[in-house]
Amino acid sequence: MSTERGAAPFPYRLVATDLDGTLLREDGTVSARTRTALAAVAGAGAAHVVVTGRSVPWTRDILDDLGYEGLAVCGQGSQLYHAGERRLLTSLTLDRSVARLAIAKVEADLGPLALAVSQDGTDGTVLMDERYVLGGRKTDHAAVVDDTARFWDAPVNKVYLQHPRLTDDELTREARGAVGGLTDVVMAGPGVVELVPVGLTKARGLSLAARRLGVRADEAIAFGDMPNDIPMFAWARHGVAMAGAHEELRAVADEITASNDEDGVAVVLERLLAHGGVAGA
Repeated sequence: MSTERGAAPFPYRLVATDLDGTLLREDGTVSARTRTALAAVAGAGAAHVVVTGRSVPWTRDILDDLGYEGLAVCGQGSQLYHAGERRLLTSLTLDRSVARLAIAKVEADLGPLALAVSQDGTDGTVLMDERYVLGGRKTDHAAVVDDTARFWDAPVNKVYLQHPRLTDDELTREARGAVGGLTDVVMAGPGVVELVPVGLTKARGLSLAARRLGVRADEAIAFGDMPNDIPMFAWARHGVAMAGAHEELRAVADEITASNDEDGVAVVLERLLAHGGVAGA
C-alpha cells in the first residue's frame, strides 16, 4: 500500500459508504472536502465502495458525478454494479408471488398500504400507486400506475410500503410480524420501509464486492445512518454512524462521527490518513 513519505499507513483496504444521510449532504451533493478525502484514501491504496439501498438507476448519476468507476452495491445488496463498465455483475430479485402474498398479509393486519416496487435491471423503474409519496427524490425513474397488477409485469428487487398512520419504526415492526418468514423487512430511510428477499442485506452485497477486490472484512471500515446498515457494521471491522443516525444503528456502532452535512465521513477519513489508526486525536 503506497503512502506519502512521512505519512502513517492507512489502516483499511476498503471504505464502504452508504449514500443518503451519510456520503450525501441533505441537498443530495457530495462536498469538496469529502471528495478530497476519498481521493486521498484511494491514493493510499484503499478501495471506496458505495453501498446503498438505491437501485442502480437511482445511483448511477451520483456515481457519474463522483467519477466513480469501481464496484457499487445497490438495491439493499441485491445488485452488484460495475460503474466503469456500466453493467450488472450480479442481481437478486424478489419472487413476485411471494411479494404479493407478503403484501396481502401486511394489509390484512394493518389495512391498506401505499405501495411501490423497484424493477430490476440497470434501467428499471419504480412503479407507484397513486397514494405512494416519493419524497424529495427525482422522478426520472418513477411512474404512477393506475392498476397495481402492472407491478408484476417485470422482475422486481424490492417492494416499498407506506402506512397512513404508523411511523416508519412501527410499520417495520408490524410488517415483520405479519410477513413471518416470507420476506425480510428493512427500514432504509425516512418514509422508506421495504420488503426484500429473505437474507438479503447490504453485508451480503458488500461481501461479494470485497471478494472480487481481494479484501477481507477485517480490512474494512463502514459508514451509515439507518437500521439497514446494521449488517454492514457487523461485517466490517469498524462501523461509523453519522450524528443523528437511527438509535438502532448508533447502538451497534464503534464510533459516532459528525453529520452528513458536517462532512462526517471526511472527518474520520482525514483522521485516519493523518494518524493511521481509529483512535486519533
